[in-house]
Amino acid sequence: MKDIAWLIVVVLIIGWLVGFIGFGEAVGSMIHVLIVLAVVLVIFKLLRK
Repeated sequence: MKDIAWLIVVVLIIGWLVGFIGFGEAVGSMIHVLIVLAVVLVIFKLLRK
């Protein structure tokens, strides 16, 4: 179960990179929600140790 959180973080960051590089103009600033979710999940994961 611990690795699932890290997997979600990696998927969110990859999704952010693809959206930012590939569809940055079409999506606008809404793509940054993915990176914010990834950061929040990492902080939550580090605090639960």
